[in-house]
Amino acid sequence: MTETADSSILDRLTNVSPRTVGVYVFLYGTALLMAIPYLYTISRSFQPREYLVDPNPHWIPPEITFEYYEFLLSESLFVQWTINTFIIAGGATLIILVVDSMIAFSLTRLDWPGQSIVLSIILASFMVPYYMNIVPLYTIVSDLGMVNSYWGVILPAVASPLGVFLLYQFFRDIPEEYEEAARLDGFSTFQIYSRIILPLARPILAALGLFMFVYNWNAFLWPLIVLTNESAYTLPIGLVNLYQGNLETPGLHMAVTILASLPLFIVYLFFQGEIVRAVQMQGTGTTG
Repeated sequence: MTETADSSILDRLTNVSPRTVGVYVFLYGTALLMAIPYLYTISRSFQPREYLVDPNPHWIPPEITFEYYEFLLSESLFVQWTINTFIIAGGATLIILVVDSMIAFSLTRLDWPGQSIVLSIILASFMVPYYMNIVPLYTIVSDLGMVNSYWGVILPAVASPLGVFLLYQFFRDIPEEYEEAARLDGFSTFQIYSRIILPLARPILAALGLFMFVYNWNAFLWPLIVLTNESAYTLPIGLVNLYQGNLETPGLHMAVTILASLPLFIVYLFFQGEIVRAVQMQGTGTTG
């Protein structure tokens, strides 16, 4: 058994072309180059201050400290800011997926007067600069009493037309035969939406959800305007305040970078398969 496996491995190695070897060397080399800054950041986040200010950088420090992480997790509002950001980014993403998928379904699968007008308005909203909406949007949020609240940040984020546009393009390419067969089986319109369209659109929904989650996670300007209480800050705003009071602690900045990017990295690991599948489906024009 072992000899058979060894011979199979040798056969596969001898059949590898130089071009394939070159491609893999290039890809792994590029990946290593992109990973170097992150590895260096991780190393610096565990180094005491005397090594951080040393003219000779240390990849592997002679001494390790956890003081920066202890400060962030116990002596600052970092945990509260992270929770706030999760609630805002997660809530906005969930509402966007539900509302935008329903809008896209109604525009592609239902027949009602004014469809083209609604679609034209959605597309035209892309041409309106974001900064033009800030003052009237803040006025509306203030009149509704949502200043310094989660909803004051979430609801304006839900109004983005990007999700409708992407899902509209995807839903339009789903063959109508699926819907016709479902109606013959007695499916209602909502059942077609929930049991036929949404499962087929799972990859594009995952890709859209990840994009909107990252976008709302990193949002700075609008949360800065709406959120006035320090305990209600999102992570980007809180980290700016944290930097201002700790300008001479580079190790703290490195630790902040690691902890702030870790949730996004974990989310991407969970959804990377769906994202790759969505790209493949869009590239081949198939839905399953």
